[in-house]
Amino acid sequence: MWLAAAIWAIAVLGAEAERKPLFDGAGFSGWEGNLAWFRIEDGAIVGGTLEKDIPRNEFLCTTERYGDFELTLSFRLLGDGANAGVQFRTARIPDHHEVVGYQADIGDGYWGCLYDESRRNRILAGPEKETVEAVLKKGEWNAYRIRCEGDRIRLWLNGALTVDYVETDPSVAREGVIALQIHSGPPSEAWYKNIVIQELTGESRE
Repeated sequence: MWLAAAIWAIAVLGAEAERKPLFDGAGFSGWEGNLAWFRIEDGAIVGGTLEKDIPRNEFLCTTERYGDFELTLSFRLLGDGANAGVQFRTARIPDHHEVVGYQADIGDGYWGCLYDESRRNRILAGPEKETVEAVLKKGEWNAYRIRCEGDRIRLWLNGALTVDYVETDPSVAREGVIALQIHSGPPSEAWYKNIVIQELTGESRE
């Protein structure tokens, strides 16, 4: 029994060692985007402003690409009519401000949903309204857990599973950048912090 416990402990510690922060709370190292619309405040990345309208969608993207992974982060959304999201397995559209790829959506009517940005332009999967109402803390810090394994994508909002989706289109990219969005619209801010990724290997897959 002790041997099994030791093996389990080693596996857990090994998995934890593979987790790495994508944001150090102080600078934009490892990220690229229009910094006229992103800033760092109180250890968080802030997209947008409460002082004026947001003229177009803006995205702050990682410089590295990721395939199979588990991503965790905290976020909060401020402003009436605000909308944002976390892109993954995403790519920038050349010579354009937009990106194409999956999005863990943030905003009224979209909380906990999987949206397909600039590709199918629709919600691919999402939770029941009651699931969101039970866990969402509007205007406060919330947590996303995003897990991609092959064709399967799962989202958790504050610990509640909101999406369990299997991609059936073989032409859809299975890797890409991570990106933080502030959506065009009224004055609003999307705050992101505690952004941590674990790339999945054979040992860490479910």
